[in-house]
Amino acid sequence: MDDQPVIRTIDPVDERRLFETIDRWVERDVRPVVKHFDHADEWPTDLVAQMTEFGLFGATVSTEYGGLGLPASTYAQIVMKISSVWMAITGIFNSHLMLAMAIEKYGTAEQKSEWLPKLASGEIRGGLALTEPDAGTDLQGIRMTARRDGEHYVINGTKTWISNAIEGSCFALLVKTDPTATPRYKGMSLFIAPKRQGFTVGRKLEKLGYKSIDSGELVFDDYRIPASHLIGGVEGQGFLQATGGLELGRINVAARGVGIAEGALKAALEYSQIRKTFGKPICEHQAIQLKLGEMATRARAARLLTLDAAGAFDRGQRCDVEAGMAKYFASEAAMENATESLRIHGAYGYSKEYDVERLYRDAPLMCIGEGTNEMQRIIIAKQLVKRSQNA
Repeated sequence: MDDQPVIRTIDPVDERRLFETIDRWVERDVRPVVKHFDHADEWPTDLVAQMTEFGLFGATVSTEYGGLGLPASTYAQIVMKISSVWMAITGIFNSHLMLAMAIEKYGTAEQKSEWLPKLASGEIRGGLALTEPDAGTDLQGIRMTARRDGEHYVINGTKTWISNAIEGSCFALLVKTDPTATPRYKGMSLFIAPKRQGFTVGRKLEKLGYKSIDSGELVFDDYRIPASHLIGGVEGQGFLQATGGLELGRINVAARGVGIAEGALKAALEYSQIRKTFGKPICEHQAIQLKLGEMATRARAARLLTLDAAGAFDRGQRCDVEAGMAKYFASEAAMENATESLRIHGAYGYSKEYDVERLYRDAPLMCIGEGTNEMQRIIIAKQLVKRSQNA
């Protein structure tokens, strides 16, 4: 097990070329089809193939395993760019990368060499299976069990709200290997769980937004898995392994929030210059100008907070507070900007003809994903108190 941070950098020229490639792809291939796929709630097969070709399924995986090895700051900006047009598809590769991170950060040498190249190439795609019907924010409350049986474990239980549940083929699965452990987190373990006998997909969960990416239930009924699939090879480390990627996970959600906030601002700016009332474009009315000024400031502040947290992550510094602040502020910025953009659009903002209604539906997820914002504020406060006591 290696808990030492990997400090990554990227050549500015390479980064610029990567951003230009993403920008072209978003405008040429994503924007023209987003309404169709979102309204149909249909898996975007061709876009997923293109993201695979770009290497996004290995974006944060080290180059030694075939990944791009991108710094968090570069990765976050890619997520911002895509999310400003369609946030949902970033979840397809981000959930996958959380699986890869768990293996790369905590797995054995054998697990890394066996799984990471296939994850980085997109040959295997999957996600992180933590949440259960009665355990979301309180992960220690999970009930799924894994019982040792010789060289295998037998797993029983159900997971829910799992991204890539239907289309994915492998998941980082959090279970209880010792349900009687005290404290509870010491009895939790994390497994690499590919789909096979005993592992079935339950119903697809219908959602307000975040369309096209499948969110579903995973059902395990006497699912047998080799002991070699226990991440790190030692029981009782699962809770720390599952939460060990939360800093990057929250930076990702913050980046998605920035994308939505900036996309909503762009849509409002464009519409306000076309729509006229009382003989002039509505962008010349003070009431609209006040909204645009606030929206622009929120989006900019959210971007800077997110890049600040990503920069700390890239330097190998602890950034739980910074990532939490970025996630909290950027997600709220997404909600507020999407709402204001809808209002600026008037009746058209309520129509499926315009993109703003999708931004408005997608934004709430940012406030509840990777920990609700209510819990986020409590965690930020507790960490601040600890830091002040240790100063």
